[in-house]
Amino acid sequence: MPNYPKKELAKLVIASCIVNEIEHIVISPGSRNAPLIIGFNESEKCKTLSVVDERSAAFFALGIAQQTRKTVALVCTSGSALLNYYPAIAEAFYSNIPLVVISADRPAHLIDVGDGQTIRQENVFENHILFSANLGGGNDRELIEKALQTAIDKKGPVHINVPFEDPLYEKIAAEIIDDEVVKLKSEIVLPEEKSLLNETPLEVDALQKFADIWNASSKKMVLVGEHFPDELLQTQLEHLAKDPSVLVLIENTANVSHPKFINSIDKLIFPFAEDELSAFKPDILLTLGGMIVSKKIKEQLRNHKPKHHWHADAKRAYDTFHCLEHHFKVSPQLFFSQFFFLTKPKESNYQQFWLHKKEVRLQKHREFISNCAFSDLKVFSKILPSIPNNSQLQLGNSSIIRYAQLFDINKSLRVFCNRGTSGIDGCTSTAIGAAFAVKENTLFITGDISFFYDSNALWNSYIPNNFRIILINNGGGGIFRFIPGPQQSGALDYFETPHHLTAEYLCKMYHFEYCTAKDEAELQLQLSRFYEDSNLPKVLEIFTPRLENDHMLKAYFNNLKV
Repeated sequence: MPNYPKKELAKLVIASCIVNEIEHIVISPGSRNAPLIIGFNESEKCKTLSVVDERSAAFFALGIAQQTRKTVALVCTSGSALLNYYPAIAEAFYSNIPLVVISADRPAHLIDVGDGQTIRQENVFENHILFSANLGGGNDRELIEKALQTAIDKKGPVHINVPFEDPLYEKIAAEIIDDEVVKLKSEIVLPEEKSLLNETPLEVDALQKFADIWNASSKKMVLVGEHFPDELLQTQLEHLAKDPSVLVLIENTANVSHPKFINSIDKLIFPFAEDELSAFKPDILLTLGGMIVSKKIKEQLRNHKPKHHWHADAKRAYDTFHCLEHHFKVSPQLFFSQFFFLTKPKESNYQQFWLHKKEVRLQKHREFISNCAFSDLKVFSKILPSIPNNSQLQLGNSSIIRYAQLFDINKSLRVFCNRGTSGIDGCTSTAIGAAFAVKENTLFITGDISFFYDSNALWNSYIPNNFRIILINNGGGGIFRFIPGPQQSGALDYFETPHHLTAEYLCKMYHFEYCTAKDEAELQLQLSRFYEDSNLPKVLEIFTPRLENDHMLKAYFNNLKV
């Protein structure tokens, strides 16, 4: 017979998670959270995972939720441990990823009286949380259920704060959690899984007004941001591309592809002359998906605003280009399934003109890459074609995601990046969580500052052997040499963070295979065997010339203008 915690609140939280089918529970060690640890560990319905560093644990959980598309719970002790979850909470908030933070706390009479490991935990995430449940006030069951259903239904982070009095380790041998589960199942109604079938369609008469504007416009741009792979959306966008008045712009994290899509936005628009900027301006901008990486397209559409900007998303719409006119509050898939019945193609050379420009840019790209010296740019041209089919590709932030946008990526790859807040602080941990959640090979490409910043990510017992990291070490924050401001500041070292660190000893400590490349020949040799099966995960550290990378990238973009 299992030994469950004696604490009533712990039993209620655990039973509620089981009823709501929250399977993965990521726990960071502590004492105040002992009742929760004991209960979750005893339950056969829960997969408990122990990750020591709370910041890494939260991003690890985020990676699991990103891939499974199911809610993952986090459990921590009281005090500053909870604050370390905040970066991942913010990322989940802006990336629509469901996380349940369950924090142990001291009861109210022990707050701000000098008790150890104690802070004001109630509503601590209030600016980036969908719901906060502070238990111990008498309506605990309702608060817990509201929190869990909010995370599941609205796809985002929630916080359940659970105060526990001493003693913390008392247990009882009983089926009490199972009894509580049965009781809760009889009392609550679980939300239905989201699908097109249970979304509320748009009103056809209202939609017709937008279709009339669409049908009359000869310059329509569809911009797709970060999106989970979806076959229906892929098919719908392919249908859109049959209309010569529609230009589809995508980023690698959109996880859609087609020869008629513009997939390297900066490569297309960076060399624009003023007359081209005006010609590129659409009558209608329709946006889908999450965050956009390209600063150039943001600048372009803010300075040359479309007549109409519409966004289709069931949850939220950002006024990224400062001209949002309408938010269709349904999934893009449902939107298109209704909209296509009301629209018709429009004769136009808008799409063909810019697809021709795309081909011109691509030719210049190929010529430059084939002749450029060993650099970050050259490294990406070698890495991306080497990735095995059907792999999961996780990209680090800063220069890594931006370099990747300049290249075609194998359409069988599934591409992800923490673009909710675009931080470097948990990219490795997220990639490991995502690798844990899937069977496919996972490659994580990262820069050196991001990798060393999140090195505790490797302190994790759940890293699969088919996980691979390519670490591009350019000696510290090379993106700040490309941005003009830092170089003119007189304080470049404080932006760029130069260093002489390598991953070699971290790999020895955390049991990763380790190899290096310092030139193109070594890189080709290492890549030829990097993805082979192994009994350990692997790191390939590529050293590139710190003082030459920015010159090479500037030359690349200048070459596109010629």
